[in-house]
Amino acid sequence: MKYNIQATQQTPAYIIYLLDISASMNQLMESKGEHKRRMDVVTDALHAAIRQMVFRSTKGSRLSPRYRISILAYSDNVFDVLGGVKGIDEVARMKPLENIPTQRLTNTAKAFEQAEKILLEELPNLQNCPAPLICHMTDGAFTGEDPTPVVKRIMNLHVPDGNVLVENIFISDEIVSSPVENSKKWPGIMPATELDEEYGNKLKMLSSPLPESYREMMMETGYKIQPGALMMLPGTNADLVSLGFQMSAATPVR
Repeated sequence: MKYNIQATQQTPAYIIYLLDISASMNQLMESKGEHKRRMDVVTDALHAAIRQMVFRSTKGSRLSPRYRISILAYSDNVFDVLGGVKGIDEVARMKPLENIPTQRLTNTAKAFEQAEKILLEELPNLQNCPAPLICHMTDGAFTGEDPTPVVKRIMNLHVPDGNVLVENIFISDEIVSSPVENSKKWPGIMPATELDEEYGNKLKMLSSPLPESYREMMMETGYKIQPGALMMLPGTNADLVSLGFQMSAATPVR
């Protein structure tokens, strides 16, 4: 496993956020002692991750485009929220996910197929860059086709830095047997961790191992994710959802 190319202006990291906006995202979840819609928790977490990328891309007063981002929101259909791939300098001026209406279904396979299409177009330009990453957030089992085949295809795509990374944030109250009280001390989900929900176990199989370079960046910000953890988060509260989005942005930078 490599994953040691640093994100720079010349070799930017590319992240695709794949966000479930089905109707169940209107349900409430705990956030710092109050209750917010799941959709609002996700929006807050994404904005915090974007701020983190802006901070890592800023030297003095200059913002370098060290990250390039796509945001796909999906339900019955897939929406390109940013209207193409955008540099972090452009995204910093936007308000993604604002006024995105939730819909009925959860067509996860269609969303990953759209992400695969974008990746195949982008990969020729990413040969000297950090391996791209898909950060997928959902709160329920898919409707329509099983996404496993397309996710496996994506995980087999690669650049010299390593295979494309797939991270899953699964917002559910019942995925882990004991609640995670402190996200800063949480060791992470290991390959042998048994989850309480069938779809959680499926997503676990479709989650990449967390690269050591990412883990070290997260340790620097006070997290205690253990070696061997997977890029999978049980989004049982707002802190863990936020940790998931921060994990997606933990590409080493110079």
